[in-house]
Amino acid sequence: MREITQIRKLSLWIFIVPLIAINLCLIISQNYEFLEDTFFTVDQIGRSNFSIPYLDGSLSISRASRTFPQYLIFKPSMFLTSILLFFYWKYNNELVNSLNSTNITYKFKTFGILSAFFLIIHSLLLGIKFDIQIYKLFRRVILLAFIIFEIIAQGILVYHLFKLKIKLKKFVNKNILILKFILVVLLSSVAILSLPILLTKGNTHFKHALEWNYFVGVITFYLLSRFFWRRTT
Repeated sequence: MREITQIRKLSLWIFIVPLIAINLCLIISQNYEFLEDTFFTVDQIGRSNFSIPYLDGSLSISRASRTFPQYLIFKPSMFLTSILLFFYWKYNNELVNSLNSTNITYKFKTFGILSAFFLIIHSLLLGIKFDIQIYKLFRRVILLAFIIFEIIAQGILVYHLFKLKIKLKKFVNKNILILKFILVVLLSSVAILSLPILLTKGNTHFKHALEWNYFVGVITFYLLSRFFWRRTT
């Protein structure tokens, strides 16, 4: 099936592009001295000492990515990821339609495309400074909307794949489908359990560590998609 081939390709890039982007920004942030006295001198805000934010939460993805020159990597990467997400959900919608003999827009496509839209908005707003409290709140809402819609889209898609597992038997690895289900449940549970902490002040290091790990968890869904679908001819 043509859709499966496209989904396999898109899944891998949706995982690789943002993963490389955030970690490359982190490397630049921690090794800023190599760019000293060049056109790409790292902004003071974007500099940090060596750490492993996945473990110690020493800095946020935003701080590592929002200043020059890191945003030259981060923003285009997120724009590209958003475009890839759009086509990923489009092809999944076409695939489910072909298997169900329908011609409708499934909810996972709607939520998936909305998540891609909010990712673009978040990337555009990153690094823009307005000392207005409502603007800061708006940025958080946009980021939260991306996460919520992304998890909802992933959950609904997994639900439909489970319903179609008999028809998909020769095209998929059913063990990966179970892993996708576990991942979505885990991401949803972590989001709900962490909400009280995220809504209160303090616990900065925990919030930053959660941000890095949660982002990787979200894009790992697409890595699993790559291995879920078997190669077709």
